[in-house]
Amino acid sequence: MPIKLTVNGRPREVDVEPDMPLLWALRDVLDMKGTKFGCGIAQCGACTVHINGEPVRSCSYPVSAAQNQQVTTIEGIARGTQLHPVQAAWIEHQVPQCGYCQSGQIMAAVALLKKKPKPTDADIDAAMTNICRCGTYARIRAAIHAAAKSLRGRKA
Repeated sequence: MPIKLTVNGRPREVDVEPDMPLLWALRDVLDMKGTKFGCGIAQCGACTVHINGEPVRSCSYPVSAAQNQQVTTIEGIARGTQLHPVQAAWIEHQVPQCGYCQSGQIMAAVALLKKKPKPTDADIDAAMTNICRCGTYARIRAAIHAAAKSLRGRKA
């Protein structure tokens, strides 16, 4: 029986086993390659997507649990050709080195800023549990602060 999803605002349908991880439904069935596989045990965060605005590690989230939920991937946060302020800050602060973890990092940062528009360093440390093998944590923090400022300016 097909599973109905809403991904980045679009209705989608996947004919897969209900316990398939959402990550593989996105990547292999829907051909959305922005969400990355890292560890497969929900530890590294490379596979982070949003379910109803909350960050979720999609490698351990069954696709059936995403039915009738709003799934947002890295492909869904920009507005047309306009980058999300977090994406723009990532570029401005030259956050990525290898870049592999960045889609998950960005998705975690977007979720953080929705909850805490003026995050402290402690807020960032608590929310950003994704692992960056290259160790760009200082640049991640700087980019999040810059994005927060940009988002506050955009709402004014």
